[in-house]
Amino acid sequence: MNNTLLKHSFLLVILLLFYATAISAQQTKEVPSPESFFPKDRSKVLFVGSFHFHYPGLDAHVITENDKIDVLSASRQKELTDLVNYIKKFNPTKIAIEAGPDWQATKKFREYKAGAHRLERDERYQLGMRIAAEMKLDTIYSIDDDSMVSELRQVNPDYVKALFKDYDYKSDDKYTKMYGRFYASEDKLRIKMSLLAFFKHINSRIYHQVGYGSYLVGDFRLDDKRGADALAINWYSRNLRIFRNLQNITESAQDRILVIFGNGHASILRQLLESSPEYQWIEFNKLK
Repeated sequence: MNNTLLKHSFLLVILLLFYATAISAQQTKEVPSPESFFPKDRSKVLFVGSFHFHYPGLDAHVITENDKIDVLSASRQKELTDLVNYIKKFNPTKIAIEAGPDWQATKKFREYKAGAHRLERDERYQLGMRIAAEMKLDTIYSIDDDSMVSELRQVNPDYVKALFKDYDYKSDDKYTKMYGRFYASEDKLRIKMSLLAFFKHINSRIYHQVGYGSYLVGDFRLDDKRGADALAINWYSRNLRIFRNLQNITESAQDRILVIFGNGHASILRQLLESSPEYQWIEFNKLK
């Protein structure tokens, strides 16, 4: 093959590659992005996953006395101010907390603004009401809810009792033990880290992903699908209802809603908020 033929062959290959690339690019342009069908302007939500400052001992993982911190101590109050000022960068127009109607958030917020509840070791006061007061908001929204278990128990108590038999978060499988070591390590970190640094840590995407996995081991495997059904009508049901309550307080795409809940809720609520066409999830670590 002479040089002229080689040059022509090379040019032909180049032209064919260019043509194929152009056709591919054109086809890509013709395929609309799934997001293009939905509004760009959405209500912004900053989810702040917290540990419970007052340690009610109601979670599956109970913190030992030695691993508890006092948010009312002078050093932690300074750290709390740093955390509050960081969260305020979001500039919320609404604040929603982990409380139901019986907690009477409106009444308590009115009392808080009058000077009461300042020494309550509870993130609903130390974060939610403090931020609301400093941002001069006039309402605190209670969006927590019960799961459908409470209603099913009235309809068929025997079925619910059988469904949740041994569903106690005390499995001894290897993954549950791994999570036990993970949680114990986190308890030690909370003591060593500042509140702001710890909140950035526990509100990261990877932390929420790992937290999500804790619901898919242990009791989840009870009697083939019994554990899965128990999770669905209890924890999933509760968080779906919380999300529905959030929808009920959302009025426009201009809403900037700060949600303060126990961080155990984060994994499911993150999934719901990131998938919803109504909301834009704001990463906690990226506030400026």
